[in-house]
Amino acid sequence: MTRQQVINTALKMNALGINQGASGNVSTRSDNGFLITPSGLDYDALRPEDIVNVHMDGTYTGSLKPSSEWLFHRDIYLAKPDVHAVIHTHSKFATTLACLRRDLPPFHYMIAVCGGKDVRCAPYATFGTQALSDAALDALQDRHACLLANHGMIVTGPNLDKALKIAQELELLCEQYLSALQVGEPYILSDSEMDEVLEKFKTYGKQDKPNP
Repeated sequence: MTRQQVINTALKMNALGINQGASGNVSTRSDNGFLITPSGLDYDALRPEDIVNVHMDGTYTGSLKPSSEWLFHRDIYLAKPDVHAVIHTHSKFATTLACLRRDLPPFHYMIAVCGGKDVRCAPYATFGTQALSDAALDALQDRHACLLANHGMIVTGPNLDKALKIAQELELLCEQYLSALQVGEPYILSDSEMDEVLEKFKTYGKQDKPNP
């Protein structure tokens, strides 16, 4: 079922309009590494056996090559034991902001869903390289998401569903920020205001158990 979940997430990305064709990639942690979408294959044509099992030493099993971005997926899993899903997209608005090489500042409190007070934009590096992976890991320190200069976004999560929701929210935030910039410079929330939001987000969406 896990392989199908990877496919389902990839298909949802395109259906939601946060990715196009086979440009992004999806992975989830497995017992012996991680499962990731293959390189260059249309998501509509994917079968469970097409999902590639990559080991942490970089070797893989299966008849297809893993996504060209498998390296930053692997390095994220090694650096962040709590991460069990990684999503990479070339969504319209996040990529637009990334092409400006701008961080996404706390113009809206929902920035907190990405794990911190802003979303950093990693410096540009060629796709599929160790340099890109290193830059992404730096940008992801204490964060669930980052932008990649002239490239797109990376989102991490405890599972595929959560990661996809964060990716949707990040794309919406990028759209809102770019729209605000058409009028002027939006007001930015202060560190203390974001500290308060981040504290609230520790229990945001969690239901208290009823008393017995």
